[in-house]
Amino acid sequence: MSNEPFYHRNVEDFAEIEQEFSARVQKAVWCVAASIEPQGRPRTRILHPIWQGSTGWISTHRNSTKSKHLAHNPYLSLAYAADPPKPVYVDCTAEFIDDLAVKKWLWDLALSTPEPVGYDPALDFISYDNPTYGVLKLTPWRIEVYTLSVGTKIWKANLPHPRPFAASGEGSLHR
Repeated sequence: MSNEPFYHRNVEDFAEIEQEFSARVQKAVWCVAASIEPQGRPRTRILHPIWQGSTGWISTHRNSTKSKHLAHNPYLSLAYAADPPKPVYVDCTAEFIDDLAVKKWLWDLALSTPEPVGYDPALDFISYDNPTYGVLKLTPWRIEVYTLSVGTKIWKANLPHPRPFAASGEGSLHR
């Protein structure tokens, strides 16, 4: 146990947590990601983002269940816990980027980044121009770097407030 008082600190600049964030997500590699299905229920899965600063990139199947969830509600919540007393939480929007140059860029980044963060996407997708290959861009509005018994640092992006979404045409789920 630390003798330091527990703190909850908002940080203005992502650079204040970037080094710690990067070290933790690179150690964990895989995260648990929660999306919301069209019926309004949460659904989790394991994902492997590659981070470039505060922007995450995921190679994924373009027509997956996750894709259907994101078409309905573009928000994801990620949790990294390679070291459970030091988790990282990321709340973000996810959007598919269909530009072929971006797909090739992420493909090359995955190949050129050392394992375990880097990987060979051809094992699953054959080629970056395969129609089943999708690229998700993650844009966080909130990143939390937590340390048990010490405290939490939270960065919030200067983005517009996330928009409410409608479920099955019945109005907003935000009440």
